Amino acid sequence: MKVGGTELTYCTNIHPGESWDEVRANLGRYVPRVKRRVAPGQRFGIGLRLSAAASEALRDEDTRAEFSRFLREEGLYVSTLNGFPYGTFHGERVKEGVYLPDWREAARLDYTNLLADLFAGWLLEAGRRSGCISTVPGAFKPNASAAGDLARIVERLVRHAAHLVTVERDTGCRIVLGLEPEPCCLLETVEETTRFFRDHLHSVAAASRLGELTGLDADGALRALRRHLGVCLDLCHAAVEFEQPARCFAALEEAGVEIAKIQVTAGLRVDPVSADDVAALRGFEDAVYLHQVVERRDGELRRYADLGLAVESGDWRDGRSEWRVHFHVPVFVDALETFSSTQAFVCEALRLHRERPRCAQLEVETYTWSVLPPQHRALPIDEAIARELDWVRGALE
Repeated sequence: MKVGGTELTYCTNIHPGESWDEVRANLGRYVPRVKRRVAPGQRFGIGLRLSAAASEALRDEDTRAEFSRFLREEGLYVSTLNGFPYGTFHGERVKEGVYLPDWREAARLDYTNLLADLFAGWLLEAGRRSGCISTVPGAFKPNASAAGDLARIVERLVRHAAHLVTVERDTGCRIVLGLEPEPCCLLETVEETTRFFRDHLHSVAAASRLGELTGLDADGALRALRRHLGVCLDLCHAAVEFEQPARCFAALEEAGVEIAKIQVTAGLRVDPVSADDVAALRGFEDAVYLHQVVERRDGELRRYADLGLAVESGDWRDGRSEWRVHFHVPVFVDALETFSSTQAFVCEALRLHRERPRCAQLEVETYTWSVLPPQHRALPIDEAIARELDWVRGALE
């Protein structure tokens, strides 16, 4: 749905389902309910998450046609794609496996190319000409330390940019791949992200390689890299990294890196960390997702790949630590247990966006609904999603 000049939706990765049959059933069950609550009488965009298996099923023309009929009949369209989780994302251990296959591997490129092809068709059906696909930030950092890993990641991202150039030539649809910085990944801070674009994706070598693949001259190839490769800025991730919204926006703009999508998300903030806080945080530990922790202590940052590792460190016991925890909680919630969320960061980012829009797409993404402590998921899921969207709309309006 439109809020001012910005598209606002939610990501359907909140609904379990890896096969297309599972995804389609959940789309039919939940999305029309959300639409009736937040956008009655108007078209509503879907932030669609497709696994590799689901996207493969959509190669079938009849399957796509049935989905298109559903969209038309319900007043829906696909506004953005989440191409981050390739495989299983609910109900069993995901943890660091969520990044695999990453951009070192051909399977990630093939999957994302297929998503772009599918998306272009849905954009045309909706009478739209641009959209974003979000993806992993290269790789989980410990997985990208071997010689040649970085070069493989850059090569495959450039190859995907070449595919997006072809898609735009053939369809007129500009699709932007949004790399999503995340704690403990190859790209985790805005500084690392802008450096990666400057040194690799916006380099002479990358432009030359894209020229070889597309026939573009040097200037055209560099413009295409900037046109088709950008960032998905997840506000939870940025807050966990102790970023500042204004600095995030300014640094990306100065580096010429497009913000293709902002994911409107909130994490946990614990300041200072106490024994009572740690006891309460035990309710947020789960065996499915990775909950990275960034600790600020005496002005220095330390990162832990999961919440349990931060607890086990014991450094928090003297009361001098502040923690930010990567656990997506509903954006309308500020106080949780003995600590708070990073809602203040979200409010500031939305205030800046309201003053001057920073991207065309906002997407609420509270995928951790199923593993929230029971007291924080008492609402029916469609009502909770609608409440998040209404909260964001209120902040923007």
